[in-house]
Amino acid sequence: MDFSELKGKTLKEISGEVGDEKMIFKVTDEEIYKLFHEQDWCESVSIEDICGDISDLVGYPILLAEEVINDNETPEGVELPEYYDSYTWTFYKLATIKGSVTIRWYGESNGYYSEGVDFKKV
Repeated sequence: MDFSELKGKTLKEISGEVGDEKMIFKVTDEEIYKLFHEQDWCESVSIEDICGDISDLVGYPILLAEEVINDNETPEGVELPEYYDSYTWTFYKLATIKGSVTIRWYGESNGYYSEGVDFKKV
């Protein structure tokens, strides 16, 4: 499922914070969406940072819902962990008329396992 599915929807609740391995979005039409990583074996994927105020996304229609992925490329201003074989940064950008939020996920592995984040309707 494409993350842009949230565009035009109004969120009534969001759960998940830095360090978590999932984030839940509840919308006003009672649908529930989940960002998460399906754990395989020797990889680690979690929310690394949240920039902005999550409460700005609640109660207003989503105007922007975008996913940006950087594989083995460190974004400007982000410090690279000391030990890694393979890594992926995934950014989820959300905006309403009240404000915007960027949720940064970081995944690392030995290169044999997925470091991606999944998005699905629950």
